[in-house]
Amino acid sequence: MKNFRIVIFAELVSFALAIISPVAAFGAEHSMPRTLLVFGDSLSAAYGIGEADGWVNLLAEKLATGTTSYTVTNASVSGETSTGGLARLPAALEEFQPAIVILELGGNDGLRGLPLGVLKDNLTAMIKMCLAAHAEVLLAGIQLPPNYGPRYTEPFYALFGEIAEDMKLAFVPFLIDGIPQQPDLMQEDGIHPKAEAQFMILDNVWPILAPMLRTSSD
Repeated sequence: MKNFRIVIFAELVSFALAIISPVAAFGAEHSMPRTLLVFGDSLSAAYGIGEADGWVNLLAEKLATGTTSYTVTNASVSGETSTGGLARLPAALEEFQPAIVILELGGNDGLRGLPLGVLKDNLTAMIKMCLAAHAEVLLAGIQLPPNYGPRYTEPFYALFGEIAEDMKLAFVPFLIDGIPQQPDLMQEDGIHPKAEAQFMILDNVWPILAPMLRTSSD
């Protein structure tokens, strides 16, 4: 009789573990950090400053102290155009499988005076790639220096908003808003913000990004 009870007890334990294990595995899977991919140019690649001082690293530090569970991956490349980004994006999506993509490209297209139609097509194609990969997209816009002339700068700036509206995207109209108006916060080239201005970039992004984030229990 004693041996019979031991066998029955062992079978009950095995049955309980069989039920609990899938639940535990499910919970472990869903507690895995999601990837937030920043896919941009020199404004996100910490050009001219230490990588640790860049706004993307500041974002990673902010997320690490919150209730969300995200790993921030910075795939930004200084000098990148939208054409170069379009070529790189498929591999980045496959490698990192992001839940969110912050798409910050187009500034170098504008600085080179490239056709706006090409920029629109490239951005649209990249956004569709991200959505097809089940990633939400936050689009970051940019303004050009006024010396490029309003005939180009105004439709260039408007293009980002038009794409965001048409594709119903989260949108930051001007990534470095509030910084170029303070020359002492800009590097000597007049294009890239200094290290001490990086928190202002994060302040521009955060109110738009925060509602997209899920907590670790979601």
